[in-house]
Amino acid sequence: MTTFTVWKFEDADGARNAESALQAAAAEGLVEIVDHALLTWPEGADKPDLQHKHDSGKRGAAWGALWGVLGGALFMIPVAGLLAGAGIGALAKATDGTGITKEDLERIRTEVTPGTSALFLVTDNANLDRLGERFHGGNGKLISTNLTETEREILLETFGGG
Repeated sequence: MTTFTVWKFEDADGARNAESALQAAAAEGLVEIVDHALLTWPEGADKPDLQHKHDSGKRGAAWGALWGVLGGALFMIPVAGLLAGAGIGALAKATDGTGITKEDLERIRTEVTPGTSALFLVTDNANLDRLGERFHGGNGKLISTNLTETEREILLETFGGG
């Protein structure tokens, strides 16, 4: 099953460290990384930096467009009241049918702040038990997913994220 998740880390390097561990797990066949993007927001920077990693040659352009919408447009929306609501609504329309809801977009926008980082993942065929051994007790927090509530609970239990 293809899964979209966003993991937040409390420091600017956390997502990069998790990315390295995830790539090692993929090399061992524990998960297939369909595509991913790394967002880092160093303390004091005006905006975050988003790097699309181009994991899938076949679908790279489509994922690149999604990461551009999520990373670029999401953090360029004005913060003030009605403008933010209208901007999030427009992004929600752009991601309609992807499993990414308006609430997901709002949560990503409010959770990822200066001094933090995030790992945006699209994965397939994960062996959650073995993969969880690599990440259990890490400092990642799941902030968005297209999983059902039951699947989400299993994922959080496996990876120890909240």
